[in-house]
Amino acid sequence: MELVTVEDIRAAAGRIEPVVVRTPLVPVGDLLVKPESLQRVGSFKIRGAYHAVARLRPAGVVTHSSGNHGQALAYAAATFGVPCVVVVPEGTPRVKTDAIRRHGAELVVVPPDRRLAAAAEVAAGRGLTLVPPYDHPDVIAGQGTIGLEILADLPDVEVVAVPVSGGGLVSGIAAAVKALRPRAAVIGVEPELAADAAESLAAGRLITWEPARTFRTSADGLRAELSELTFAHLRAHVDAVVTVTEDEIRAAMRHLATAGRLVAEPSGAVATAARLSGKLPRGLTVAVLSGGNVDPALLREVLQTADQE
Repeated sequence: MELVTVEDIRAAAGRIEPVVVRTPLVPVGDLLVKPESLQRVGSFKIRGAYHAVARLRPAGVVTHSSGNHGQALAYAAATFGVPCVVVVPEGTPRVKTDAIRRHGAELVVVPPDRRLAAAAEVAAGRGLTLVPPYDHPDVIAGQGTIGLEILADLPDVEVVAVPVSGGGLVSGIAAAVKALRPRAAVIGVEPELAADAAESLAAGRLITWEPARTFRTSADGLRAELSELTFAHLRAHVDAVVTVTEDEIRAAMRHLATAGRLVAEPSGAVATAARLSGKLPRGLTVAVLSGGNVDPALLREVLQTADQE
């Protein structure tokens, strides 16, 4: 299986430069945080989605998404003036579905176990190009531009912690980091309640968890399973995958908000949670905050918990 290279990632950086925010490394205590929540769609997903559309130049696109990739693809499609359909599972936070519609995409809501099949049906029935949220080399290359930026800003980084869901983000970042600084450790982080990546790496084979298991976590953006393509990247480039609890995720959300003035959705807080709970190797560390599209009621609840402690 052909993996994404650092040359692919460098080419992607040039294509996405017009729309992507060059996010800084923000000190939060003794941790450096890469806040992709500052992107114009609120998450890192703009990198891969825009790159795929810019390179493929399709007449129209469709995807399945837990919300953030859908927003990003809708934005990219609107920029290029092509139609977009986004299939989301029931229970997707309204803050994400509203944003998808706001960017002009058609929204299709289906049961969680129908999202992939429904997207494929729309693609075949309407002649649209399927741009998956992670299982595509152009998407992975776009996400990998985060790794280039981390190394440009912090050449001596020792640990890079990255959220893991379908694996596109950690695949791209790890490909960039290991090509340019192979001594740095790339650590994936996922919720204990959606720990298929950790189990897959431990078993040496791809293991999938059904939606009934992964939908227990509040980290709605981390419920997807790895693909063969992303699993191959993880096996080649990722040093380990660690897991965090729901309480640790919420504590990290509070810490980012109060100590760093950074808004993180649960999925975006898991890398910071791994550092706060002592689950990362020692060394100069960057935690990727992958997104900030949090439901306002959930954020309020998390912050009120801090006030009561």
